[in-house]
Amino acid sequence: MTAENSGELRDFYENPETPVSVAQDRAARIVAFLREIVAAEKGPLTILDVGCGDGGLTRQAADAAPGHRVAGMDWAMTPLRAARGRGLAVVRGGAVHPGIPIASGSVDVVIFSEVVEHLVDPDTALLEMYRILRPGGHLLMSTPNLAAWFNRGMLAFGRQPVFSEVSMARVFGRPGRSVAGHLRLFTLVALREFLQEYGFTGLVARGATYHDVPGPLKPIDRLFRAWPSAAAILTVHARKPAAG
Repeated sequence: MTAENSGELRDFYENPETPVSVAQDRAARIVAFLREIVAAEKGPLTILDVGCGDGGLTRQAADAAPGHRVAGMDWAMTPLRAARGRGLAVVRGGAVHPGIPIASGSVDVVIFSEVVEHLVDPDTALLEMYRILRPGGHLLMSTPNLAAWFNRGMLAFGRQPVFSEVSMARVFGRPGRSVAGHLRLFTLVALREFLQEYGFTGLVARGATYHDVPGPLKPIDRLFRAWPSAAAILTVHARKPAAG
């Protein structure tokens, strides 16, 4: 990422109109994964929400893991102030250059929700997740699904897929008004291969709904949660191998 691009993106996410909150259904999927981990692991866990935004998901994680160490990290000060206002421990930092300001092998669970799609350099970010996780540590991740059931229909009719963006000024070619700054989009196959490439194993995927689906289509969107590869949102649990 060039210094110029870094500055442009920082300004974009400091803008109060840029969405920084996680939608409830995908947050619930991440929290459900976290509850399973907390129930299975022994001893206090260190849980870091990388790209925490306003701390909405971090707060839910802290509530789901009482007695464990939970903190949020983001590079934009405006949402970090909101996260701090929720009574959360926060640190300022980015997932890429110059790297997460956390010691290697010191984190038990990394939450990386609705972040990877915004990154110029997702490869370095994933290497950083791997670095800071202890052997056997857990990565909880969510991202929009390029192959969502409604995107398959959009493409069939020559429309821009939902979640994709061609401009930082406004939305073109698809429904919706909010520009979120999406740079990368994954299918479940691509996400699985991406995580495996950087050493993560044991991937478990669950679908989640998209909050902006029109009301009459919401029941269909809920049904597609059972088919993660066609669900609106991908949520996954992967692990750093215990041996490395």
